[in-house]
Amino acid sequence: MGKLYLVPTPIGNLKDMTFRAIEVLKGVDLILAEDTRTSGKLLKHFEIATPMQSHHMHNEHKTVQGIVSKIQGGQNVALISDAGTPAISDPGFLLTRACVQADIEVDCLPGATAFVPALVNSVFPNDRFVFEGFLPVKKGRQTRLQDLAEETRTMIFYESPHKLVKTLGQFLEYFGEERPISVSRELSKLHEETVRGTINEVLKHFEAKSPKGELVIVVSGR
Repeated sequence: MGKLYLVPTPIGNLKDMTFRAIEVLKGVDLILAEDTRTSGKLLKHFEIATPMQSHHMHNEHKTVQGIVSKIQGGQNVALISDAGTPAISDPGFLLTRACVQADIEVDCLPGATAFVPALVNSVFPNDRFVFEGFLPVKKGRQTRLQDLAEETRTMIFYESPHKLVKTLGQFLEYFGEERPISVSRELSKLHEETVRGTINEVLKHFEAKSPKGELVIVVSGR
C-alpha cells in the first residue's frame, strides 16, 4: 500500500517552499497537479523530475478512484495545487476522503496558505474566525451574505481581481459601510499590499485603482 501526500506550494515567493516538500516531491512515484504547466515551472526550478498527472476540479470526480487504485497498488502519490495548500479552495477534499475511506495513509505537510498572513495582517481578532473562501457566484449568494451579516467572528474570503469591486459593493450593502475590512493582494510577492479601512473607504480605493493579483478579504465580525 502506498501513501498520499498533500504538499503545499508557495503562494508567490519560491523561497517559501520547504525542504520537506521538495524531498517528498522528489521521492514519490507521481505528482497530481492542478495545472501541469504552472506546476512544471515550480518542479523545474527545484530540479524535480517526478512524473505529473493533471488533477483539477473538472476531472477529479472521474480520476479519484483510479488514483486510489494506484496507491493501493503500492505507488506513493503527492497532490499539489497551483499555489498554497491543497483542498483549501482547491482540489483535494474528494481524494483525501476517498483515501481515508480506503484505509490509505494521508500525510498533509504544513506550509503556505494565503489566508493566514492576510488574517494576521488585518489586525482583526484572530483567536476565532470563519473561513468562507469563494462565495457562491449566483445561487445562494444573497442568502449567504444575509447570514454572514450577523456573524460575530472575523470572516475571510477569497476573490478574483475583476470581481472585487462588485463584492465590496455587496459587503457594503449587507454589512454596512462602516464595517472594518482589510484586503491583501499579491501576498509574498514583490508588489504585496494590504489596504485597511471601512468597507466604504476600501471600496473607493479599489474603484479608483483597479486591483491586480490574488486577493484575500478579511472582514471584522459584527
